Amino acid sequence: MQALPPVSAESIANPAPPAISPIPPAAPGHAQLGQQSDPVPAPIQPVPVQQPAAPSVQVPASQAQIQLSFAPVVRQTAPAVVSIYARRVVEARQSPFFNDPLFGQLFGDRGRPPRVQNALGSGVILTSDGIVVSNFHVVGNADDIRVVLNDRREFTAEVILADETSDLAILRLQGANDLPAIELADSDRTEVGDLVLAIGNPFGVGQTVSSGIVSALARSGLAVGSGTGYFIQTDAAINPGNSGGALVDMSGRLVGINSAILTRSGGSNGIGFAIPANLVAQVVAQAEGGASAFQRPWMGMSGQSVDAALAEALGLGLPQGVAITELHPQSPLARAGLQSGDVVLAVNDEPVNSPQEMMFRLSAGGIGGEATLTWQRGTERREARVALVAPPETPARNRLTVRSSALRGLVAETINPAVAAEQGLDPQASGVVVVEVADLAARAGLQPGDVLLSVNRQRVGDTAALDRALSDPSRYWEVELVRGGRRSVLRFRI
Repeated sequence: MQALPPVSAESIANPAPPAISPIPPAAPGHAQLGQQSDPVPAPIQPVPVQQPAAPSVQVPASQAQIQLSFAPVVRQTAPAVVSIYARRVVEARQSPFFNDPLFGQLFGDRGRPPRVQNALGSGVILTSDGIVVSNFHVVGNADDIRVVLNDRREFTAEVILADETSDLAILRLQGANDLPAIELADSDRTEVGDLVLAIGNPFGVGQTVSSGIVSALARSGLAVGSGTGYFIQTDAAINPGNSGGALVDMSGRLVGINSAILTRSGGSNGIGFAIPANLVAQVVAQAEGGASAFQRPWMGMSGQSVDAALAEALGLGLPQGVAITELHPQSPLARAGLQSGDVVLAVNDEPVNSPQEMMFRLSAGGIGGEATLTWQRGTERREARVALVAPPETPARNRLTVRSSALRGLVAETINPAVAAEQGLDPQASGVVVVEVADLAARAGLQPGDVLLSVNRQRVGDTAALDRALSDPSRYWEVELVRGGRRSVLRFRI
């Protein structure tokens, strides 16, 4: 899935009036002898029938009424949608032998100059003092960001919070004030069939507006960037450059941030996806509170969607909800009485049918609050209040950067609930996780997200144990790890 034609209105024809035939005249009578014949009657004229007046057509103007023109909504919202030009300097990839002295003697300095990558996207102004929301894949790794308003004013921007998992980034415009802004809608009140407008800068041609409807809600399991999200689906035309733009309702409120399209050609096929405004609100709140990374409430669980086979096995009437497969013993769900095998049906009375949807509902509640879970065990349905808390940082993550030894270039952290949540690991994972790789660690085959279990048959339960294991002077190395849920062993020589 990658990070959409105007609708013409049909005129309503008046029904044709029924054809009215005149009544034929009666045949004249015959005169008798000696009698005066009756006069011939005058032809009977048809009574004119008045055609019914054409009904007055009232053009709808909201959910109950569809506007003949979207111009009032566009005038209200378009000034707050901006074009974003991002620039990133990328270091040229070098040969793994580039730092080898012998390689340098034989081939000389073959370092290549860095490349410049340019990205084009859109954004939405949310506050008059210059808080802008866009997509992570537009600005997340940019070195220089320029924002152009609809009235051609330009501002330099900085990223104050970036969240790759949700594909959201919050910017602050430098020196901005009295800017037009869009009000956030309650995206939970959005319904399939609602009219929406997509506003952005597709292909860099300038601000463009397209119309459509909400095609579906609760689309999840769709890969965007490095994570999976939860989306509103629309058939409004969304093309490259629309990323980060606004999806607005007929009241001029922000329903979502346009993020991705499903396409084979690279252009719009009428299947676009937007990040719901309720999640945007929580990300913005954390950014304004000084956070540089978005923190989600800690569930401390792994789960799966309930299909027909699982529903039958669990004794559920319908295939619905999220079945808990693993649960951390200290997680808020465990403290509320849930356990593995239970099925979560709803969060705050909103149905959930995938782990992504469940996490969205909890994230939209914000850390520090509470959520009501509706869940089922066997045939008994229950409710529980769950505290929305940040994942604990115990034990300490103690980041280790390896600067020498066989795994030079490795950056690793001790796994705790916060690290497990960040890296998408099982809630009860333990040990050491690979965060970054370069140099010898990359050549050895390590990848970010690998969980290290042992090095040269020495168990590594934390980064201190890993540091000790890497002091081995051996030239032959064996690293046992878990990758994607599968255990494997890397063997190499230095």
